[in-house]
Amino acid sequence: MSGKEIVSYDGVHCANCTAPMQGEFCHDCGQSIHTVLKPAHHLFEDTLETFLHVDGRVLHTLPPLMAKPGFLTLEYFSGRRQRYVPPFRLMFVLCLLAFFLTHIAVDSLVTHGKDFAPGVHVDRHQFDDLKTTDEVRQALDEQITSLQQARSTVANVPGADAGLVKAQKELRKQAARRIAVLEAEQAPAASASAAPAVAASAPAIASSSATAKDDDVEAEDWLAKPANTRVSWLPEFMNARLAHAAANLRANIKGWKSGNAEEREQATERVKAGIFGALPQTMFILMPAFALLLKLFYVFKRRLFMEHLIVALHSHAFLFATVLLWVLLALLKAWISPHAAWAGHLLGWLEFALAIWAPVYLLLMQKRVYRQGWPMTVIKYLMIGWCYTWLLGFALVSAVMMGAVH
Repeated sequence: MSGKEIVSYDGVHCANCTAPMQGEFCHDCGQSIHTVLKPAHHLFEDTLETFLHVDGRVLHTLPPLMAKPGFLTLEYFSGRRQRYVPPFRLMFVLCLLAFFLTHIAVDSLVTHGKDFAPGVHVDRHQFDDLKTTDEVRQALDEQITSLQQARSTVANVPGADAGLVKAQKELRKQAARRIAVLEAEQAPAASASAAPAVAASAPAIASSSATAKDDDVEAEDWLAKPANTRVSWLPEFMNARLAHAAANLRANIKGWKSGNAEEREQATERVKAGIFGALPQTMFILMPAFALLLKLFYVFKRRLFMEHLIVALHSHAFLFATVLLWVLLALLKAWISPHAAWAGHLLGWLEFALAIWAPVYLLLMQKRVYRQGWPMTVIKYLMIGWCYTWLLGFALVSAVMMGAVH
């Protein structure tokens, strides 16, 4: 017999609801007829099949998401959904990947400094422990001398000379900042030597100094005393959260004010981890807010709120995918530019093209989904974008505040 074998389910009942089975899945409760109690190799086969199935849906989803504005949304509205990753799952995965990679990029390109040339690394706090201006100048001369010697050894490496020059400028800036701080600290000592000439103003100066000292002591007391943040009308667990947040804020401020570079670094890392931990949550709150904006501006289209929410999910999925690609290009550019300057310029043009494509994509998507004329579409696009910019700014500020108390 050719073709698919016909299987009879006569007399077979669902183990969950006892309904007569008409196929591999119960028509009443949806439970599969197959048992989950299988040998280990069958579990491996099922996992592999599930992965390949999801992978196939990803291959059908990502290209139109990036290249065909509104295509996935219109397909979803038309009922053709099986081939594509669901909107929320797509947005959720791309959001996590985008913020995860952005966190890595910030760590590698900002916090720990940037490699200006092969083998050259500029520490942002290398002059902070020096106590006199002469020590700073001597350390700067030693650093510049070593960089000049390195220029002769890496002269044939593409992009190395420009990177070394940039590193020298950065070293001079850091040394100048440290010298300015030391001179400001030495200024009170120099003015104290002229005290006999200004003896008449001594009481006023002493009073001012005492006031400033009291202010410093009060500030230090605020940082040192335990958190006692309490709001009478809030439940106890909320007051406990507020006290914990206040204690974290004090710890971070003390870390930033500390003269220890390691403590400053730890405080910065805590805040940064808190910001990137809060950003995905705040972005999820923006989804229904953006859908509500679409509902208000297209109220006469008589579309359901769920339809606008799907538009919002696909729009943000595209934005997160764009951020993901842009960060990947930035990391690749930072890695390859010292070795091949022409490739760095090419990647820079790709970054620029991606930044231009994002707003154009969203405009085309809005036009194709809601099917209005260009003048009205452009006006609504600009108004929605203006409102959403304020919402996004509020979300970013909220994330920064939550990061500060992490």
